[in-house]
Amino acid sequence: MSEAVNANFVGYEYRDITVDRDLEALYADSYRSFGWILENASPLALGLGNITMKFKRDRKIRNKAELTRLQRQFDACVNDITSMEDSKASSASIVAFSVGIVGTVLLGGATFAYLASMIPLCVVLAIPGFIGWILPYFLHKSTYAKKEAKVTPFIDGKYDEIYEICERASSLLG
Repeated sequence: MSEAVNANFVGYEYRDITVDRDLEALYADSYRSFGWILENASPLALGLGNITMKFKRDRKIRNKAELTRLQRQFDACVNDITSMEDSKASSASIVAFSVGIVGTVLLGGATFAYLASMIPLCVVLAIPGFIGWILPYFLHKSTYAKKEAKVTPFIDGKYDEIYEICERASSLLG
């Protein structure tokens, strides 16, 4: 009688991961290829953009070492995608902030020139200062678009690599 009960026992291993809400579907679909079953996905109290996903899988799954290796490759590809996505906004922000700071410095100089009754110098500094406050918006948009055009083919390549990894992992599960 006890042998029949033990034959039906399945030991599970568990994994909790915190991901960006935008990547929830990718993780839910892809981790299934590595033998994981999604148990629960709940938003974090502190991070509005993050979600905690709880997975489980059979401890005695076939080809566990190879599946774990492929899962690490998957995680590395997702990290690469995330860093490339972040690089689009960060490089555009750096350019915009830099120009905005230069505009602020010029307007500060114009203010001090006005207080020192040097009106011609005030005008000379104020005009590029105001341009330095208006230009960052347009610089941010154009820099973001250029970076996006440069990075998008690499991101698409990483997604293709993820799909190949998941296909290999799925074939190992049988």
